[in-house]
Amino acid sequence: MHRIIVDTDPGHDDIMAILTALAHSSELELLSFCTVAGNQTLEKVTNNILKVEDYLGIDIPVYKGCDHPLVKENKPQPAAHGESGMDGPILPEPVLKPQKETAVEYYKELLKKEDKVTIIALAPLTNLGTLLKEAPELSDHIEQIVLMGGALHGGNINKYAEFNIWHDPEAAKIVFDSGVKTVMAPLEVCYAGGIMLRETKRFNRKGKVSKLVKDLFDFYCRYAIDRGWDSTAVFDLIPILYLLNEDLFVQKKGKIDVILDGEDTQGQTLFKEGEGDHIVLIDADREGCMKIFFDAIDQLDERYI
Repeated sequence: MHRIIVDTDPGHDDIMAILTALAHSSELELLSFCTVAGNQTLEKVTNNILKVEDYLGIDIPVYKGCDHPLVKENKPQPAAHGESGMDGPILPEPVLKPQKETAVEYYKELLKKEDKVTIIALAPLTNLGTLLKEAPELSDHIEQIVLMGGALHGGNINKYAEFNIWHDPEAAKIVFDSGVKTVMAPLEVCYAGGIMLRETKRFNRKGKVSKLVKDLFDFYCRYAIDRGWDSTAVFDLIPILYLLNEDLFVQKKGKIDVILDGEDTQGQTLFKEGEGDHIVLIDADREGCMKIFFDAIDQLDERYI
């Protein structure tokens, strides 16, 4: 059993990752969500997770985190996720509210009392960079950080960088230098473990969760369709799948560094195999990944009527 906090900026793929975690409650104890500015503003991404909780009828604590990177200005990217950060599904405004504590305050309070907590980071690392900068002694209480971010061969926001790391490279560097066990799922493994566009049609069903996933994919897949692709990465799903079955992934151990500046290189992750204890996922069993995802949504259709 992993006890997890999901640090997130929902985000279509964030929600698909969260749904998969919810379906595996016997393996993943989901303690809370901590939101952070990334795909969209802090207010919008926090609103999105609260909407989904209301839709499912669940009440997992949500803590609002940092509303801008440590050094850079906030730069949402609506091209992939829309103006709301989760365009597509039409959900009512949430009744649920976030907690009064900030995400960083919550992390500090929880980690002072507990250890063996796994943090799943599906967003820029601003919350975690702030935490480890202000309270580095709490690093020993984090079992591991499993994050979606980085790239080995080419970026999706500039020539070499992936968005989450690019959005707050200073925070990412703090995390990678902290000594916390860190598992990075870069762009390449996300593409390798992605979904074929034809497979998204399976969600055209009557189930409550399938309907939500279909609406998410209808918008999310536009980016791939416009480019003539036959598949798309479900980026933030990969860290959850890794926790559920590490054997689906090819892993390498080494050291990850982050470049902090340069038009083409800001946010670039440099991986030196064999020189450190960071783990990088480099390939995936695509069919195995999708089976877990598909089965999870089927289970949730039965759970949330």
